[in-house]
Amino acid sequence: MESAKPAPASSGFAGSLRALADGLLASAHDRLELFGVELQEEKFRLIQIIVWISAAIFAGGMAITFASITLVYLFWESARLAVLFTLTLVYLGALVGVIIAFRRYLARQPRPFAASLQEIKNDRSCIRTTN
Repeated sequence: MESAKPAPASSGFAGSLRALADGLLASAHDRLELFGVELQEEKFRLIQIIVWISAAIFAGGMAITFASITLVYLFWESARLAVLFTLTLVYLGALVGVIIAFRRYLARQPRPFAASLQEIKNDRSCIRTTN
């Protein structure tokens, strides 16, 4: 069996074109690998967010339901409407607080594929300065 030997380096214009094509392909390969890793990270983060939100909604819903039923039952004779009105206001306030907190959370998250975009930007600036 013959071992694979690297092709002799050709000189001149053809060699320069091959080296340029090899560099471009290597750069594209690196960027695609980075994109794949970032895509996987984004997928895991999305799944994690969905699981946490689902758990919070379920637990919160159960707690609110049973607390509301208990309060209305305790004040059934004396202040049923006042308790229902107060609970409605509290739940609306909690909803507004959750929406504000979630928007802040989303604002703090990094842009998807930020590393890939930064690498492409660095490549472009490097190409511009070498010309």
